[in-house]
Amino acid sequence: MTILITFLYQLITESELPGRCPVKLNYRSRPAPGAWRSTDVSPPEASQPLVDSAHPSSARVYDYLLGGKDNFAADRIAAGKIEEAFPAIRVGAQENRRFLLRGVRFLAAEAGIRQFLDVGTGIPTSPNVHEVVQGITPEARIAYVDNDPVVLAHARALMVSDPRGKVGYLDADIREPEAIVGNRLVRDVLDFDEPIALLLSAILHFIPDDQGPEEIVRTFVGALPPGSYVLATHVTPEHEPRLRPASAGYGDDGVRTRPRTAAEFERLVFTGLDLVEPGVVLVSQWRRDPDDPPAPGPAEVSAYGGLAAVPGA
Repeated sequence: MTILITFLYQLITESELPGRCPVKLNYRSRPAPGAWRSTDVSPPEASQPLVDSAHPSSARVYDYLLGGKDNFAADRIAAGKIEEAFPAIRVGAQENRRFLLRGVRFLAAEAGIRQFLDVGTGIPTSPNVHEVVQGITPEARIAYVDNDPVVLAHARALMVSDPRGKVGYLDADIREPEAIVGNRLVRDVLDFDEPIALLLSAILHFIPDDQGPEEIVRTFVGALPPGSYVLATHVTPEHEPRLRPASAGYGDDGVRTRPRTAAEFERLVFTGLDLVEPGVVLVSQWRRDPDDPPAPGPAEVSAYGGLAAVPGA
């Protein structure tokens, strides 16, 4: 969803809104071997300030639209401009979040999953994935992965695990899936001999076709044991015409994106997996809770979601 926030802000202002542009893994910022314990994060480099409160950040704008408190005046001003141009943005952000939380509740309560690998987590916004799943299974273990320095700056203070479980954060790039699934820090939190839920929420549209998104997804899925699950969401241009030029609009700024249709999204993520009903649908239509507000229209949502099981259990 941060792609939509960043793109729309660029449409209505000449100010730069930093986006979640993938960068290479920063090995120097990782903790020493064995140092990543529950709720630990990779320490920032002293020469690189992580928080710029004078300029808006897409991660913090998203946090504000979700009702979070980890944002500054510049982020709230940017959010206001976006809402003037695209009033449905708050609805879309909230619907994407509701889908994620419904999905992880299903995984923890109905599928019995106790381990989660959340790639592209964004700023922790309560309830976080670990708060939801540990509320159901206190022993649950969650590994968060992101490469946004804004997220890194918030992770240590906000990601606090139930003492019976474990939560960790890795500063890494989704385009290096082998480095993530093979990282000893991730493997200290997660047992790859037991089922794991892979969460790819609002992240894959940052991977254009020429960067091998299929191989990235297949590498992640290939590392999962039988009985695991994959949850993903993806921005689509099918219902909102203003999203169609998003990829071209980002090109000059170095942030390349690829909104995809429902068919493209399903083929990219869920090929060879067993989709959980109702399959790939708008995030607002996936197993909506009775307590949720009425579902908004497709153009307000503009994101698909799905959840599928890895066969062979």
